[in-house]
Amino acid sequence: MLLSGGLDSATVLAIANENYTCHAISFNYRQRHISELTAARKIAEQAGVSYQLIDLDAGVMTGSALTESAIKVPEQLSEGVPVTYVPARNTIFLAHALAIAEVMSSSDIFIGVNAVDYSGYPDCRPAYIEAFTKMANLATKAGAEGRGLIIHTPLIAMSKAEIIRTGTNLGVDYGGTVSCYQADRDGRACGVCDSCRLRRKGFEDSGIEDITRYQ
Repeated sequence: MLLSGGLDSATVLAIANENYTCHAISFNYRQRHISELTAARKIAEQAGVSYQLIDLDAGVMTGSALTESAIKVPEQLSEGVPVTYVPARNTIFLAHALAIAEVMSSSDIFIGVNAVDYSGYPDCRPAYIEAFTKMANLATKAGAEGRGLIIHTPLIAMSKAEIIRTGTNLGVDYGGTVSCYQADRDGRACGVCDSCRLRRKGFEDSGIEDITRYQ
């Protein structure tokens, strides 16, 4: 289970944890919103699942507003792929998850990608997940032996409001999640970045109180 510490991944963990024994993994890729990793660890502890933090080498995923302080996080919605896109992020994350799944003899990987209320990242689309799944089953011993791997994306066709309602019904504490692209060290959100705008609107549309901690 890929766990970023944000709203979406916390919801996916709650969904997966109902029927699976989960192992959560997070990544330190030198993201500016590093407080999300503190949130991820706490979410995993509260869910009672094992947790693993993977450190990626500095410089692996540069050129993004999320990894370079010199690039300003936009406060307006933009057309096309935004500067907050992190090069090959989900491909790198899923590759690690794939290796861990093989080691643990697991056939299931969960990821919180969404293609409805999202920022337009190409590695969140259904076609990408389908392509990676095909590659994973071609490239692994498990796949070659007929033990097919499934990448679960329970949120991919949900609106943010639907995600929030689902998580609330499962007892997710959204006050402990960090979605903001420029959250401070305490995990408090800026309230104006793309991610914050999508999150705030999700709460408004869901009719559920927004307990996000803002700066």
